[in-house]
Amino acid sequence: MSEGPFLVVGLGNPGPSYAGNRHNVGAMVLDELAARAGVRLSPGKGKRARTLIGEGRLAGRRVVLARPTSYMNESGGPVRGLLDYHSIPATDLVVLHDELDIPFAGVRLKRGGGEGGHNGLRSISRATGTRDYLRVRVGIGRPPGRQDPADFVLKDFSATERKELDLLVAEAADATEELLALGLEAAQNVVHPRS
Repeated sequence: MSEGPFLVVGLGNPGPSYAGNRHNVGAMVLDELAARAGVRLSPGKGKRARTLIGEGRLAGRRVVLARPTSYMNESGGPVRGLLDYHSIPATDLVVLHDELDIPFAGVRLKRGGGEGGHNGLRSISRATGTRDYLRVRVGIGRPPGRQDPADFVLKDFSATERKELDLLVAEAADATEELLALGLEAAQNVVHPRS
């Protein structure tokens, strides 16, 4: 396991109109992690532009916490800039994102694999030239009936889901800390049976 720092990125779209969307759950988890680490996120400059960023410690590891302020499908540029600026290899990148293929409130950890049609992941893979980064996949479930997944992810959580949202965000933040503290396989053994 690397000594770090790890770059932990929460994906979402910028601005108040997207803030409560399912697609923004990664950004919600990042805000929770920043609060736990006592890190204030502030606008990055230069290579760190188009991000809100802060540095601190989480689960005993040095971390750079960041939220791209670009739209989801342009997340790769800001992430690449941060990796370059901090000299962090893509293998020490942790991306927090919404996942349609996991039921609502499930959390899964993995490294690499496909992007499952997720524009944020696709943009990051393209910009970094690899898919071999860590992911904290936050389950939002599939859209009901025939609703287009692209529309579904840009809707706010339902009233029922909102009752459990804080718990889900906390679970995903816990999972991220387990990942940093234990490494991928050990963290999967802890996190996956829980949800």
